[in-house]
Amino acid sequence: MIRPPARPAPAGTVYFSLLGPLTAVRDGRPLPLGPRKQRLVLATLLARPNTPVSVDVLTDAVWPEDPPRTARKNLQVYVSAARALLGSTGDSGRDRVVHGCGGYRLTIDEGELDTLRFRSLARAGRAAHERGDLRTAARLLREALDLWEGPPLNDLRDSTGVAEEAERLEARCLTVYEDWAETEIELGRAAVAVDGLRDLVERHPLRERLRVAWMNSLHQSGRQAEALAVYDDYRQLLARELGLEPSPAMAALYRAMLGRGRAARPAAAGRDTVRGTALPAAPRDFTGRREELRELLALLGSPDERVVVVSGPAGSGKSALALRAAHLLGDGFPDGRFHVQVRREDGSARTPAEVLGELGRLCGVRVPTAAAVPGVPAVPGGSAIAAGSAVPADAAVPADTAVPAGPEGGPAAAVSREAADAWQRWLALHRALIVLDDVPDEAFVRGLLPRSGPSSVVLTARGQLAGLAPVHRIALGALADGEALELLGKLIGPGRLRTDPAAALRIVRACGALPLAVGVGGMRLAVLRHLPLAEYADRLGDPSAALDELVAGDISVRLRMASGWQDLSADDRRALGRLAGPAQEGGFTLDGAMEALGCGERAAIRTVESLIDAGAVTSPAGEVTAHAALYEVPRLLCLYAREQEAG
Repeated sequence: MIRPPARPAPAGTVYFSLLGPLTAVRDGRPLPLGPRKQRLVLATLLARPNTPVSVDVLTDAVWPEDPPRTARKNLQVYVSAARALLGSTGDSGRDRVVHGCGGYRLTIDEGELDTLRFRSLARAGRAAHERGDLRTAARLLREALDLWEGPPLNDLRDSTGVAEEAERLEARCLTVYEDWAETEIELGRAAVAVDGLRDLVERHPLRERLRVAWMNSLHQSGRQAEALAVYDDYRQLLARELGLEPSPAMAALYRAMLGRGRAARPAAAGRDTVRGTALPAAPRDFTGRREELRELLALLGSPDERVVVVSGPAGSGKSALALRAAHLLGDGFPDGRFHVQVRREDGSARTPAEVLGELGRLCGVRVPTAAAVPGVPAVPGGSAIAAGSAVPADAAVPADTAVPAGPEGGPAAAVSREAADAWQRWLALHRALIVLDDVPDEAFVRGLLPRSGPSSVVLTARGQLAGLAPVHRIALGALADGEALELLGKLIGPGRLRTDPAAALRIVRACGALPLAVGVGGMRLAVLRHLPLAEYADRLGDPSAALDELVAGDISVRLRMASGWQDLSADDRRALGRLAGPAQEGGFTLDGAMEALGCGERAAIRTVESLIDAGAVTSPAGEVTAHAALYEVPRLLCLYAREQEAG
């Protein structure tokens, strides 16, 4: 659709549009513009209104490679057709297209050409902004943008000359869009610009000003995690494509969003800055957890929070949340972001000395090895010893620093004192983010946590790690139905999800809405394209078959449940097996626990709270008396516990 001129034009006047396909209307009726070569000449003249256009420029636009010998004569024919279409200029009766020493000049007014109207509105909008009239500026800039019908001259871009003119027009549009978005952000109306900025960034990924406006609009709209992701994606794109870093201004904005403003920490004199990253790939199907992610990012951006515990039952997405945050934080930790898996593939815990040795290798800190102690076996992969680590003497670790003990208090404890001292000295001088994934208990990590300095540690654990203080805790439970369905849709496709939404909902609920189980179920369905959702929902609804169905390749939900089961004490395993029955029926009360366990009130409370500490039982988020509380066990853990009880 061609937009009419903003100011009424005399009857019979032609109105041209370049901001989209080349079009013209007279008195509201579209005009035929002739064959393609004629339209190329007209477009080139209109793209340079009131300015001489040389014959060579017109020739290149129409015949970019091999112009015929009759090119000039043909151009004269096309220009004559343009004159007939345009008519004369007002009362003077003079032709609109005249030939002079500089070439052909097209005379046209603002009300007759959308690009001139666009330029006038943009200029007026910027002037209003300069005098502080932001509302008028936003309105005028929006009017300018509303003239656009799509990529300029998009029907003629196979001509190199016209394509170059179109790109210049598009660059002006982008600049005006940035002006408008920034003005709306200043007015506190960022939400109106978010979607448009996202679309433009996708088409122009290296345009930094667009990225900055998008970051600001997301941040002002309360979507901080997404705002930080915009920066991190751009930083990686620049590094990959151009070998560059974002501008200092954009980096300063990023730090401000992390809560540090301009107070980026200066490098300590003489220290060896490590700018490494050792993170697994960001989870591609990360879904939901928006509030938890926002909270985690805010905590890690605060100088007062050094340790955050992310807890939840097996399969609740603890690792995915921690890794998502670590990837988003980017340059917030200039000395590196590092991930260490605390368990082996079989689910057994590594020794603290092994974990500390890996941290030393990743972070560049020279950690004493067990070989330095007579009678103690060397730590596998341990770093070279270093009493002469290049660390100032005033960074010494307090004498009461806790040391990670070896298995059962074994010989690893004897070597860990020196190792922990070296590690703490490094933490005192660096700002790094450490993710310790799947921690078995508090004793394992006490000597690894920072006592001073700006580094932060995220611990993921099934249990609450109640013995650690002071730390901030984020507890994960099941996903909301909508989030679980979104995750399933990412894996099987939204179209298939829509074929039977009721069955899809049964599937995610049968999975306990745990990200691991929903993900495994989705991967299985993605392979079994023939399997109706309703049939798979029936299979998962069968308590005796559900865990058998939640296997995809080498990923098994049952094996993950088994690992969590082995973490429990023998007493807790027996208790959970007895509670699995009532828990399966929608939760249990304290009276139900007393009946299932065959014990009194005090013993039942201690048992239930022990299971809560271990992450096997969830309790209400708000304060409620023990008798009024409804306790729950994740459905799949219930099924596994019942298998063990029967077995």
